[in-house]
Amino acid sequence: MSGVDYDLFVIGAGSGGVRAARLAALSGARVAVAEEHRPGGTCVIRGCVPKKFMVYASEFADHFRLAEGYGWTVGERSFDWPAFLSLKDVEIARLSGIYAANLIKAGADLIEDKARFVDPHTLELVGQGRRVTAAKILIATGGRPKTPDDLPGVEHAITSNEAFHLPELPRSIVIVGGGYIAVEFACIFHGLGVDTTLVYRGANILRGFDEDVRSHLADELHKKGLRVMLSAQHESLEKTDQGLVSHLRGGGRLVSDQVMFATGRAPYVEGLGLEAAGVRLTDSGAIAVDDYSRTSAPHIWAVGDVTDRVNLTPVAIREGAAFAQTEFYGRPTRFDHDSIATAVFSQPQIACVGLTEAEARRSLGAVDIYRTAFRPMKTIFAGREDRVLMKLVVERATDRVVGCHIVGPDSAEMIQLAAIAVKAGLTKGQWDATCAVHPTLAEELVTMRDAYVPPEVGMTA
Repeated sequence: MSGVDYDLFVIGAGSGGVRAARLAALSGARVAVAEEHRPGGTCVIRGCVPKKFMVYASEFADHFRLAEGYGWTVGERSFDWPAFLSLKDVEIARLSGIYAANLIKAGADLIEDKARFVDPHTLELVGQGRRVTAAKILIATGGRPKTPDDLPGVEHAITSNEAFHLPELPRSIVIVGGGYIAVEFACIFHGLGVDTTLVYRGANILRGFDEDVRSHLADELHKKGLRVMLSAQHESLEKTDQGLVSHLRGGGRLVSDQVMFATGRAPYVEGLGLEAAGVRLTDSGAIAVDDYSRTSAPHIWAVGDVTDRVNLTPVAIREGAAFAQTEFYGRPTRFDHDSIATAVFSQPQIACVGLTEAEARRSLGAVDIYRTAFRPMKTIFAGREDRVLMKLVVERATDRVVGCHIVGPDSAEMIQLAAIAVKAGLTKGQWDATCAVHPTLAEELVTMRDAYVPPEVGMTA
């Protein structure tokens, strides 16, 4: 399309947008990226990366206790929250700078401003008050935390965004939600010595994960002393001289220094002017796209969390790359969203890939389950009662391993390699033929020989 300022204009400099922009620019296309906050997006600035630093920081208290079980004398220790925040911010600034530098090196223009549609090919840069035109436009604005707008007093609560910048570490906190963000932050604050209560309206945390995984983690959190209140829901939140008072349905009452809502995220589409561009939304408020990330407007695409497909940073990156390959390299590419590995950086970690047992039974019929739960070598030496769970879901007709689920130390590292086998469709026989590495936790993945029979089935057999 001639007579436009850019061949591609990307809204959002997060992981997906930056990957697409860099690849497109390296093809020789004229590319610009608009970012209203800082390059790096949710993952780098207020998500995965700073959260993982917080996870590391919070795990040291347990490492110190474990060291004593190995004969180490651990002296007085304390945690300096302001010092940690300062170091964290320095590293986030460094990473954000790398994102910006990589865009510029590739030949793309980085515009620090919010962009919104004026018409299908024209964007207004809000802060600068000028307009640009583009032949193709990619929306990669990610998501934002959701809070219940109709809850009285919710303005006194924080979300994960603010949790990264608290001026001081609270003495107590109530975290509302049962998803991975809520569980991770509950473990983080608990590990840092904060009196932590996780409040969730459901019957068990981590809806959507395998039932054995959910139950196992709940047991492990209980052992660690982290309070989890299930089937509990806020009626209101009140700020008092004693702190924030959470009034729960049924008359329950909790007092804490902070209340954090982690009750989901919503695609960030506010203020984009999508109506002017003819971009359709789904019923849930996400941007509707096809398998090639194309929206209802033929020259506009969207990738990442704003599409609410699989909301993970590596997925956004692969979607952005597939878009660039298709549109700027002449290689039609669509990202396969099947069998994507994921991890919850709870304590202990959860990692999984493929189908849960329930999903497999619904979609495949007969399945075999291989499961083991055991005390790991590292902590049993110190007299601890921690337990690891490993579970394989196998399609009986083909012997394919269609699901792998792990709860325990380093499970996120293990699942990356296990995901290759699941994605490749390897059989349980091929897993069994792989020699174990001893002594490791991971060896259990290739030594589970007998299918698991639930106790109630065994009693009736």
